[in-house]
Amino acid sequence: MTVTNALASLAVRDLRSASEWYERILGPGSQPMTEVVEWQMEGGGGLQVYAAPERAGHGSCTLVVSDIDEVIRQLEGAGVATVEPTRTDQVDVIMIQDPDGNSLAFAKPKDPSLVQ
Repeated sequence: MTVTNALASLAVRDLRSASEWYERILGPGSQPMTEVVEWQMEGGGGLQVYAAPERAGHGSCTLVVSDIDEVIRQLEGAGVATVEPTRTDQVDVIMIQDPDGNSLAFAKPKDPSLVQ
């Protein structure tokens, strides 16, 4: 088997309010099905949020970014509280939680081969 891409999905309590929150961070999403909102990533892959109140808040995903400091500015501009990023020789990371408690990591690898 060869996997050529991946799609992360996070359960939320209320799709409408969750999609509004995610759109403040990621921009407009698309709605391929009534119960799903998704964002396609420039380098491939994507993120979906879907209504499943019984599972909401137990997910996590990592979004690879090109500039961690820009992410911090965007999050703060969207009214999302941030903390100082963790910076190592391999990667810079900032962790946040959506309103349901799902964890989102924004990661800037310093070695481009880690993103392939």
